[in-house]
Amino acid sequence: MDVPVSGFSKKSKQEKIEWLANAYFGDDPEAINTLRKYWNSDTRLQELHDDFTENVISNYYLPFSVAPNFLINDTLYTIPMVIEESSVVAAASNAAKFWLERGGFNAEVISTVKTGQIHIDYFGNGEVLNAFFSEVKNELIDSIADIQKNMKARGGGLIDIELKDATSQLNGYYELHCTFETLDAMGANFINSCLEKIAATFETAALKYDGFNTTLPKIVLSILSNYVPECVVRAWVGCPLESLSYGNTQGKEFAENFVRAIDIAKAEVRRAVTHNKGIMNGIDAVVLATGNDFRAVEAGVHAYAAKSGRYTSLTEAVIENNSFTFSIEVPLALGTVGGLTSLHPLVKFALQLLRKPSAKELMKIVAVAGLAQNFAAIRSLVTTGIQQGHMKMHLMNILNQLQATSEEKEKAIEYFTNNTVSHSAAVEFIEKLRA
Repeated sequence: MDVPVSGFSKKSKQEKIEWLANAYFGDDPEAINTLRKYWNSDTRLQELHDDFTENVISNYYLPFSVAPNFLINDTLYTIPMVIEESSVVAAASNAAKFWLERGGFNAEVISTVKTGQIHIDYFGNGEVLNAFFSEVKNELIDSIADIQKNMKARGGGLIDIELKDATSQLNGYYELHCTFETLDAMGANFINSCLEKIAATFETAALKYDGFNTTLPKIVLSILSNYVPECVVRAWVGCPLESLSYGNTQGKEFAENFVRAIDIAKAEVRRAVTHNKGIMNGIDAVVLATGNDFRAVEAGVHAYAAKSGRYTSLTEAVIENNSFTFSIEVPLALGTVGGLTSLHPLVKFALQLLRKPSAKELMKIVAVAGLAQNFAAIRSLVTTGIQQGHMKMHLMNILNQLQATSEEKEKAIEYFTNNTVSHSAAVEFIEKLRA
């Protein structure tokens, strides 16, 4: 029977690895060698990575790629992307080149407000709670003066606090809804620190308030929200229909098929999920490369896709006055200072590659990456089909699984230029070569 480990986090890195090897790999030296292969040879750099999180035993590498030729608001960018899916970077680069010749991408930040909530249980008279909040609101704001001093000096900080009655959703449930401007910081730690201080001040003041008698409000939890529908960016492209011809498909036909594909994603949730996943291929890749929290972005974006009460497409496509317009509106809480931005060498490289953007500029770039990815996917779907390009990009993964030599890879790539790629077809081709 397996025995739980005690004090694992207090063990040294070597001790953790030895325990894992013994408990799960029968002391197989290859398991330990695999971990060591991915250690950085620069000791200081490895120590930096070890400090990013808990119980580090190695590094898990993902490819760091770039997609050039993104013209955004008349500025040319090469966008860094961290992703393992073979076709994503190629598709983004292809879309960037396509729109470079048609005026490029446009993007604008609509709003940058972020929020956090202090969730309260109160089973007394709601009017009494409202009266107390009105009396104590300024004290709550003053209580975070030290925390937000530097943020306010830069033009950010707490915007407002509202008391919201949510008892219609949950018995006895109220919340203090706090809005913030965090400028170039993503702001999670700042917001959470403010919320916890406000909550403590609220509870202390409540103990002294005569109106509550024996029924006091109780703080349940205080936390920022990753749903940021007030921190939104819009990106779009457009051109005359005649400029949209692709392969054997004329511009008008292509545009009509494209719009129909978007309409299907707006109408059918099963299609919408896959449609939006493709958008997130582009968004997540840039979010990861720039050291931002892709999990927070994912959660907020998918919630935004369901803001109407029904999950639907994040992108829109229209034909008006013989012109085609394709756009996205997406919530993105991003930062270019704080977190890993000044610690991770590749994050620093990525931000420098992007011309050291502000958080607003990064929002635009990320939204464009999502839009470009979606354009490339829909274009393939309504013309050649998604698998033709995807499987050709996936061919190298198959060849590596088969441990193909450089010569075998070269011959396989040449063969599959005009033949359909599948795993079985690749296996058969390599076996024939070796025979």
